[in-house]
Amino acid sequence: MENNICPITVIKPDIRLRPYVRYYYILNTHEDIEVLTFPLGCPQIIFHKNSPLFIPELSSFQDRFTISGQVNFPAHVASRGVTEMIVVVFHPHTIGPFIQTLPSAFYNREIAGYDLENSDINEFAARIFDTEDNNICVRIIEKWLLHKLVSARPDIYSERMGMAIRALMNDPSEKINALASKCCLGPKQFSRVFNAHVGMMPKEYARIVRFQKVLWMLQNDCRDYTEIAFSCGYSDQSHFIREFREFSTLTPTSIPRPYSNLFSIPS
Repeated sequence: MENNICPITVIKPDIRLRPYVRYYYILNTHEDIEVLTFPLGCPQIIFHKNSPLFIPELSSFQDRFTISGQVNFPAHVASRGVTEMIVVVFHPHTIGPFIQTLPSAFYNREIAGYDLENSDINEFAARIFDTEDNNICVRIIEKWLLHKLVSARPDIYSERMGMAIRALMNDPSEKINALASKCCLGPKQFSRVFNAHVGMMPKEYARIVRFQKVLWMLQNDCRDYTEIAFSCGYSDQSHFIREFREFSTLTPTSIPRPYSNLFSIPS
């Protein structure tokens, strides 16, 4: 989970990793954090070098080495004291080969990377925590990801799921049968494969994409709610406002600084 309120340093990935990693970011602040975050639509690997984030909706702190899965709820994250985070933000369907675990295993969860019981991943995390310079940490992350890319190639369905994600981002109201057809799969097989790769069933993920597209339109100063509802695939304005509140606890008129992390790359 992530939002655009906290000051962050964004780093672009190596060109070889861009089909898999959207970006890295570093957050380092001595101020207390209290931020409302929204479902992002992308899994993340998070390293906490100081105070971890508390997620009241899950009644728990993130682990110092956390894998954050797909979620369908807003969260009021908080941290006290020094917060120093390094985060890898993946494309919606690409984290699995790197951690050798199906993303569906951490749906609506924040799990400790150590719980994967993978010695390679644990050694990688140890190198991050033993390195003081966070920019060097990002280079270590890049080297590890590139190594994993060689030894753990994505399966035959990864490219098809990327196609489905792009279709949903273009039109969140796209029907499951149409998406399945584009991916040359039957509807049931498509839903099963999509859930395994993305960590959420396609209909539910489409709702996240739709919400993020609303944020993107608001971010770009569109205030015509009829146009927003139509463009994002809602049946009417009432449906749009109800679902917006579900994912944000807010109304479209009350959100202070709308920003879509799925449709934008933070700068």
